[in-house]
Amino acid sequence: MDDFISIVGAKEHNLKNVDINIPRKKLVVFTGVSGSGKSTIVFDTIYAESQRQLLETFSAFTRKWMPRIEKPKVDAIRNISPAIKIDQKRMGENRRSTLGTATEISTYLRLLFSRAGQPFIGPSFYFSFNIPEGMCPSCHGVGTTIALDLDKVLDMNKSLAEGAIDHYQYRLGGYYLNCMKASRLFDMDKKLKDYTKEEMDRLLYLEPTRLNGEEHGVLVNVTIEGIITGLNRRQFIKEDMSERDMKYFKVETCPDCHGTRLNERALSVKVNGKNIAELSSMELTELYAFLDTISGPLTDPMVNPMKVRLKHLIDIGVGYLSLDRPISTLSGGESQRVKMARQLSCDLVDMIYVFDEPSIGLHPRDIGNLVSMLRMLRDKGNSILVVEHDPAVILEADHVIDVGPGAGTGGGNITFSGSVDALKGADTMTGKYLSSRSQNGYSRRTPSGYIEVRDASLHNLKNVSVRIPTGVLVCVTGVAGSGKSTLINDIFTARHPDAIVIDQSPVGRSNRSNPATYIGAFDKIREEFARANGVTSNLFSFNSDGACPKCNGQGFVEVEMHFLENIRVTCTECGGKRYTKEVLDLKYKGKNIAEVLEMTVDEALAFFEDKAVRHKLGTMKEVGLGYLTLGQTLSSLSGGEAQRLKLAEQLHKKGNIYVMDEPTTGLHMADVQVLLDIIHKLVKAKNTVIVIEHNLDVIKHADWVIDMGPEGGRKGGEIIAEGTPEDVAKVERSYTGRYLREMLPV
Repeated sequence: MDDFISIVGAKEHNLKNVDINIPRKKLVVFTGVSGSGKSTIVFDTIYAESQRQLLETFSAFTRKWMPRIEKPKVDAIRNISPAIKIDQKRMGENRRSTLGTATEISTYLRLLFSRAGQPFIGPSFYFSFNIPEGMCPSCHGVGTTIALDLDKVLDMNKSLAEGAIDHYQYRLGGYYLNCMKASRLFDMDKKLKDYTKEEMDRLLYLEPTRLNGEEHGVLVNVTIEGIITGLNRRQFIKEDMSERDMKYFKVETCPDCHGTRLNERALSVKVNGKNIAELSSMELTELYAFLDTISGPLTDPMVNPMKVRLKHLIDIGVGYLSLDRPISTLSGGESQRVKMARQLSCDLVDMIYVFDEPSIGLHPRDIGNLVSMLRMLRDKGNSILVVEHDPAVILEADHVIDVGPGAGTGGGNITFSGSVDALKGADTMTGKYLSSRSQNGYSRRTPSGYIEVRDASLHNLKNVSVRIPTGVLVCVTGVAGSGKSTLINDIFTARHPDAIVIDQSPVGRSNRSNPATYIGAFDKIREEFARANGVTSNLFSFNSDGACPKCNGQGFVEVEMHFLENIRVTCTECGGKRYTKEVLDLKYKGKNIAEVLEMTVDEALAFFEDKAVRHKLGTMKEVGLGYLTLGQTLSSLSGGEAQRLKLAEQLHKKGNIYVMDEPTTGLHMADVQVLLDIIHKLVKAKNTVIVIEHNLDVIKHADWVIDMGPEGGRKGGEIIAEGTPEDVAKVERSYTGRYLREMLPV
């Protein structure tokens, strides 16, 4: 049994007392429809228990600074190793973190310049924008400057007393405005447009001035300062400003370092005619070629490790990025691939690596490199557990575990465990799909018109002009970084602001929001409860009158553990139900409000008769989210689930333009067909649907394809092919066309 990770009695979430033996040191792929329980096995059971046991080995003092992990609901897990999770979570929001710093390539680059650069100036930290000796003194190493946007702050047609300062710190009746009034230095009733230059300069730029109460009629001594002086002082002490603050400021490229982040001394040093900023701004493929020109005993110790790391990044499909790319700007898929490339340089063995759909954002052309990297990690003696829907990845697995058969309460069982060949003959949804992919003919709809995009040149787009058909399904394709998102999400939607954009951004981070509130069904449900009991609907809101007073409607209380991390404990007053006992005693058709929130969408559809409730919940079922519970927190939804929830909210509209960004993310092959049915309904209702997509099962159903490339980054940004899928399949230069040829009867 040492050759297996053995799970006994797993009951986390929807798992139904699962027992499973998972081969160690193999590439194991977990499949199943969305919500079947595969992520629960891999992440919430195996990974969570590995992390928990690892943290338990540390002292109590050390654990104080580490996250507290609950023991998963499982009888036993045997033969597990330390686990590393490589998911789609963004790598951070710090403006000082770049691709180069995150991968440590910049560390070697700084060493290279400190040893081989001319003129010689000294140690490697002279080339770091995060240290005073290397950073630009004007922008402090962030590459941008922030200036107050007076057009956003001042209304020149108002007086101070009328609220001329449109900033929350200077709200009417607030501290700062009251200080200004008490100082008697400003005319509170004069419109700003009538201020003299001297008065305006005082209002904006007055340096901090301590006022004496007797002279100025103030009860206490205060310090008064100009608006720009005060806001700049209070904001610049923050490394990362919130969106609330940023809307009042303009972010501009630093005029001194021109965005390089470094001072003149660092920029003066060159290697083979290039300074460190020029190398950092190169695409990774270009930088790799440049490093080929550098060799010798002095430089090899830095150049060789850089080339190894760069090769991993290029092979995984992000060669179009550059070292100076801020980590905060990477997509979830890009972040995951960067994390994966970092692990290939790790010498740890006998680890468990868990991956969450690593194929997301990858063109079919790059899937082969992804699989090669997974095998490299496996061949080092590690166990690779992958949650995946892409057939190309599933077919390369050493072992496949299919979870299902359905989603939510309809899932949670192991329906298959074995080889890929055996799966093809298995009676599961995944097995049936893999054994039945065939070349079929498809009918193409005729466009009702065209929308033109002319001379698009943003980012890597090379003066692109294209006609986008209307009234049909349009797929925009191409390798990662080819310009798809720039053309559609940046250019097209900016020119057509009425377009309904359905992306994978979170729908909410609060534990007080759930699918029922988002879709608008919860208001109607509370009204049903109110009518049935003769009370107000506010009683059935855990954010209002009906909330448990002990936990304020959260269902848990936070307990301070003094020298350990605070923990969340189920509220003893309401038992996690969020409501007062009085509210829980009120029933509708034999169920209280907490019991209804525990229902899945499918169960709620069978329970409620109200047309408005059924209509709203029905849209969720239509987009394949019938397995979600009404009270599940929005923060717990995956990117794909969030996208489909947004789609549910927008269904049944007519005559609109829908823009979807990789809507198949997180979808099983069977669920992709459900998505296609929805898209076809939207098109039939005279909508235009534009989909940015890599999934060939969606692309082959498109009426029109716009393929971009040929590569990513500077080698992309062109229209390679356009027309029906059959037309694109005939274009030899098109990577998408090559893969379509295998799926279409061309």
